[in-house]
Amino acid sequence: MKQEQISALQLFYVMLGFEIGNTLIFSVGAGAKQDAWLAILVSMLGGIILMGVYIKLSSIYPEDTLIQMLPKIIGKYLAYPVIVLYIFYFTFLASTACRDFAELILSTILPNTPMVVIIGCFVMLIIYCLRGGIESFGRMGELMFPVYILVMFAVWILILITNDEFDLQRLKPVLGEGWKPVMNEVFPFPSPSILVFPFGETVLILMFFPFLSKVSKAKTAGFAVIIAGGILLALNAIVMISVLGPHIYKEEFFPLLAATRMVSIADFLERFDAVIILLMVAGVFLKVGGWTFGASVAIAQLFHIKNYDSIALALGALITPFSIILATNFVQFRFIGSNFIDPYLHVPLQIVIPIGLLVIAMIRKKSKT
Repeated sequence: MKQEQISALQLFYVMLGFEIGNTLIFSVGAGAKQDAWLAILVSMLGGIILMGVYIKLSSIYPEDTLIQMLPKIIGKYLAYPVIVLYIFYFTFLASTACRDFAELILSTILPNTPMVVIIGCFVMLIIYCLRGGIESFGRMGELMFPVYILVMFAVWILILITNDEFDLQRLKPVLGEGWKPVMNEVFPFPSPSILVFPFGETVLILMFFPFLSKVSKAKTAGFAVIIAGGILLALNAIVMISVLGPHIYKEEFFPLLAATRMVSIADFLERFDAVIILLMVAGVFLKVGGWTFGASVAIAQLFHIKNYDSIALALGALITPFSIILATNFVQFRFIGSNFIDPYLHVPLQIVIPIGLLVIAMIRKKSKT
């Protein structure tokens, strides 16, 4: 495999864009009502703990990706099915992110366009970037993320200065129903959890750490991603709830889009849907690109293939139809996400397995000393 490297700053841009890429437009933490922002911040603390697990694993095996360290920790025979599971996981989540993107496009600017055209064209752009290697993907993140942040803050400012509905009183009472609704949003059971989406998804960073030009910066980059992502998502929830109210925030599929549609400048400049589309394109590009890169590298390392370029192309051909056949409509698609992905994929692959690997790795390390 080609020995390529990215800087810690590029990793920060890529992973932060990956973390909040398609999360920003959804009603994150809506089950906590007006305390959604608080649920996000509490989940961020859990995300910091998980990132600590990932960073510690990487410090024990600094030259290995998650796929390479698995056989060293649990043996190659036990490792193979786990590796295959992670490859499926990365590919599956790339498909779900593409479906999120397509549903937004179809509901806004291209309602009569076949979904296969939207997803196919988008995936082609991502594969073209990934075929240039991780350095190309890192530079793309460095280019796109500042635009993403600029557009995001521009949307918030437009909502604040032009919307008469903005009222911080909608955030009260803080903890009006106690901590239970907040904690229900944090932990994976019994409902979908903010801890696993999006914070736990940063388990993908284990596929990037060995490519860092300065491995010593892994800790700083990892924790910065979680903290910055948590703060941005909490601020977004505050703005959305202050405009829409907690009930509409919960019921809307795309609350950020709903709030942006309320923006009107002098009754002349309206319908800023295209701004949200630009935000989604930048974010989902990094999201799908990250998952696809992780799956490509995993397959290459499993079968000892030197270059993952052709693998990325094959995965692109697989992701496009898979994202379409996942569900017949968006409601069914969200149901699959909350009732299958969260409990049966996110929890074991983001939390249970990494913690188990760390425990075994530390025992092995101690026994050798």
